[in-house]
Amino acid sequence: MVTQKWMTLTCLLAMATLLGCLPSPSADNSDNKPAVSTTPGVTAAEATPRETIGKTTQNVLPLKEAVDKGGVPADKKAGASNPLLASAAAYRNSVATIGSMAVDKAIQLRNAQSIREPKPLTYDVFMEEIIQVGRGDGIWLPMLPYYQEYAWDEQNQKLVVMDFPARKEEREKQR
Repeated sequence: MVTQKWMTLTCLLAMATLLGCLPSPSADNSDNKPAVSTTPGVTAAEATPRETIGKTTQNVLPLKEAVDKGGVPADKKAGASNPLLASAAAYRNSVATIGSMAVDKAIQLRNAQSIREPKPLTYDVFMEEIIQVGRGDGIWLPMLPYYQEYAWDEQNQKLVVMDFPARKEEREKQR
């Protein structure tokens, strides 16, 4: 059973790596300076595409903060009429799944070590014990596109991906 999970994880990593070799359809290399934002609540830097391929992050927001900033749970459907956009959506979904699998495994290990009374993880405990911010042996999640962020859902004890539609809107205005 464990071997099958590792084989699945390895296959997902290989697929994410292969799909990651494709250029981003929204990449705009015309200039690296972000334009001034005209969308309320969104900075120009937040609406500027960022490198994702081969990049990692330990930035996880509390779910309430993500919702307060205009975040909505990401849609996991990869259906797009354009094959390049479908591939990009599949890549985003794959890296988000891989990141949440690593977090789930770390939570299972933590709970197994305190089997008598595994307590729910608050955001601060999650960041300290599971993500281990700033430590080389912590969890480094795959970087998401500029309009998505990871968030910790304390109530459900899950890592979720949040979309920020205002960032997409601002990016379209910058084009």
